[in-house]
Amino acid sequence: MKIGSKISLVLCVLLVATATTVMAADKPTIGVAEFRNDTSAGWWSGGTGRDLAGMLTNELAATEKFRLVERDKLNAVLEEQDLGASGRVARGSAAKIGKLTGAKYLVMGTVSSYEEKTSGGGGGLSFRGISLGGRKDEAYMAVDLRVVDTTTGEVAYTRTVEARSGSYGIHGGLYRGGFGGNLGKYENTPAGKAIRGCLVEISDYLSCVMVDQDSCMQEYQAKEGARREKTKKSIKIE
Repeated sequence: MKIGSKISLVLCVLLVATATTVMAADKPTIGVAEFRNDTSAGWWSGGTGRDLAGMLTNELAATEKFRLVERDKLNAVLEEQDLGASGRVARGSAAKIGKLTGAKYLVMGTVSSYEEKTSGGGGGLSFRGISLGGRKDEAYMAVDLRVVDTTTGEVAYTRTVEARSGSYGIHGGLYRGGFGGNLGKYENTPAGKAIRGCLVEISDYLSCVMVDQDSCMQEYQAKEGARREKTKKSIKIE
């Protein structure tokens, strides 16, 4: 190989390596805190908040648009903090969290609403939200999402994410992939589908507003406007 060709090859390799490094540096570094629960959802138990945080971390990692802080490292710091009633990060401790975890942003989710509804005739069998003929089970879940800048303590992004799901009988058997811990048995139930729907929507939303920042932002603004309008219509003021 001629010297000129060798130099060109080396330059190409260096350019690719540099571009890869820049892309990695541009990725927001985030951590996902344990979810909180403000509902009486029957599927919620002691470790569910950790399970949801782990599932959301996986969803965000799958986008390849973020650098994720290890959950154990994040929890070790958060457990030493006074998290406060208004959110996980108090203004005075935000810088410490950012410094010790390496996370620029902290993602927090609170399950603020959960409903289950069963309709249809008799003759069916239902167990833990799974319906075998005769009945139709549906689930609705809402998650209040906040993303906090760990260096300033300011809430950088906030949104209410909703998901609805339903099932009529079981199609294709039970599939447990993607759900673990306390939520494993809900994988193929309306509750499990609503949970997964919320987590995917959160992941897509954060990818849009924190990384892509393109036409998707107008789409989410429209969706949020429609959600708020629907909520207003459902409220009856005496």
